[in-house]
Amino acid sequence: MKNLPANSAAPHQAAILAIILVSYVMIVLDTSIVLTGLPKIHQELGFTDTGLAWVQSAYTLTFGGLLLLAARAGDAYGRRRMLQLGLALFTLASLAIGLAQSPAMLIAARAIQGVGAAILAPSTLALLQTTFAEGRERTRAIALYSAVAGIAASVGLVLGGVLAEWLSWRVGFFINLPIGAVMLVAARRFVAESARSGGQFDVAGAASSTFGMSALVYGLIRSAGAGWGDALTQGALAAGVLLLAAFIAIERRAAQPVLPLRLFADAQRNAAYGARVLFMGAMIGFFFFTTQFLQVVLRYPPSLTGLAFLPMTLVNFGVALCVPRLIHRLGNARLLAMGLGLTLLGMAWLSRVDTGTAYWLGVALPMLLIGAGQGMALSPLTAAGVAGVPAQDAGAASGIVNVAHQLGSSLGLATLVAVAGLGAGQLAGAPLLAHRVTVALGSASGMLALALLLVLPCRRSG
Repeated sequence: MKNLPANSAAPHQAAILAIILVSYVMIVLDTSIVLTGLPKIHQELGFTDTGLAWVQSAYTLTFGGLLLLAARAGDAYGRRRMLQLGLALFTLASLAIGLAQSPAMLIAARAIQGVGAAILAPSTLALLQTTFAEGRERTRAIALYSAVAGIAASVGLVLGGVLAEWLSWRVGFFINLPIGAVMLVAARRFVAESARSGGQFDVAGAASSTFGMSALVYGLIRSAGAGWGDALTQGALAAGVLLLAAFIAIERRAAQPVLPLRLFADAQRNAAYGARVLFMGAMIGFFFFTTQFLQVVLRYPPSLTGLAFLPMTLVNFGVALCVPRLIHRLGNARLLAMGLGLTLLGMAWLSRVDTGTAYWLGVALPMLLIGAGQGMALSPLTAAGVAGVPAQDAGAASGIVNVAHQLGSSLGLATLVAVAGLGAGQLAGAPLLAHRVTVALGSASGMLALALLLVLPCRRSG
């Protein structure tokens, strides 16, 4: 089965695209809403400092651990079915989070929400691949997909801060209820069920990938607090690597593999996966450390912290909408290199902040470059990661893109948190935080430089 021809198999393309975009926005929005709402969650539910980290970590663990399995399940059991399952789990978990009265209840609900996100994220991208024909039509759809992802990440920071300060952090999760309900009805009405792949499901591959990814993500999460020398961190990382090595060996022999290794036969796709890991590591570090800088050094309240990202958000959205025309004129590889280059310039500029930095010159202007670069880079990265993939492997390819996205975020944040304190000496308070931001964003600039080096050969060959 090859990629679907334009307008032949998806008569409700506009409705399907809306379902895809809104469903994906729910995932991205909640991820960033939590960041600016954490202080209020900490205060209201009585979290310890260590326990508070698990508000995000529980979600990350189940999301990252189940991605490969959930992605292939869509190919095996039907993409509409998995989309509806992901929407239902994510929506119900959002209700439970909003009603949570204890740290344990909130963390458990966040873990379930991560399961829903793991099912939902690859389902949306796989549906996009099989609904829109490869070429200009799919380029436009992926550009919108990437644009709303970038916008939702920034808007989530604004919304999370405003809701936490003026209403309640719970409202940020309750808004998923009507949205999720409408998307469930719309999916049943407009999305046709996909053909299911035949053969026996790869149980051994599913188990080894799930436990391997979970162990690896847990080790990365734990390293941020316990350090790389911690025995449990090292054990989890070692177990993750061994299980994933076993997973690859299993996939070589499986008749219906969870992850078809043929997807790694293309050098440009491989470069896109590696560049995405590095890019997401840098960007999660940018959001994490810049938020702290605004709140601790510049003393912005949560609502103003969120609004401080607005210049980046507007530029990101404007540039992302121009991406289809830019790809047509410049090509995917060239635009990707330009986007990474702009993001690198902005990140390197922002890494020079200190306690005397003014917002407009030292933060807002670099954010404009980062926003423009992200707007240029995300869509070409996504397009390169799924380019040339046949429809029967759409779910698996989407899973790899999302795994690269999630692993990049986890590994990047763990690495940047670990290196941020280097050379701090006797610093404390705001000067210490400013130093940590400088070191972390300088390291993030290095990640972006490596990502740019990865994609430059693709530009020369493409």
